[in-house]
Amino acid sequence: MPAPLALFDLDHTLLDGDGDDLWCRFLVRHGLADAALAQQNEQMGEAYRSGQVGVDAFSAFYARLLAGRTPAFWAPWQDRFLVEELRPRLPAAARDAVATHRAAGHLPVLTTASNSVIAARSAAELGFDHWLATDLELAQGIYTGRVLGTPNMRGGKLVRMLAWLAGQGLPADALADAWFYSDSINDLPLLGAVGHPVAANPDAMLQAHAAAHGWHTVQLLGTPQA
Repeated sequence: MPAPLALFDLDHTLLDGDGDDLWCRFLVRHGLADAALAQQNEQMGEAYRSGQVGVDAFSAFYARLLAGRTPAFWAPWQDRFLVEELRPRLPAAARDAVATHRAAGHLPVLTTASNSVIAARSAAELGFDHWLATDLELAQGIYTGRVLGTPNMRGGKLVRMLAWLAGQGLPADALADAWFYSDSINDLPLLGAVGHPVAANPDAMLQAHAAAHGWHTVQLLGTPQA
């Protein structure tokens, strides 16, 4: 019998912050992105938190930040991003939540709307052998600035999870025994598909939904979201 799944969102769930926002700020600070993008980044974050931004618009904005450069170019910047921004924002309670499920014999899987370049170092730092993120298109070894396939966001997060299960030789009904930890109302499609939805440091809309449906709520970060 396959091990039960323990699914985790990343931003504001395990990571005390938003990886997309932090990455854009990081690039601007180091001269790798135009300073004018900082305001657009703020607007994108607000629209995401309210559930108002379109999936394609959100994913494309952050994909474009990588355009015209190779994975080899970005690798040392990913390492620096981990040290400067990510590692200090992965608190003990978040790490313990993943470790607790692993110790119980569950299979931890990270699933995030952030693209793979942003998410890769967090996944490794937290010890995830399996993780899903929004994939990016490469042409002749260079990022095009476009998303590849279905963005791993909102309903796409459920679509991508079902495809991952099939690729692992697991049935779709494995979700009936799965946990999923998320902070965001944006993750409602996948939260509603698992047997054990957990509102982790939830935003106000998810908090209300969780209370109405009797879902378990936990705080893995220092401060609840406003």
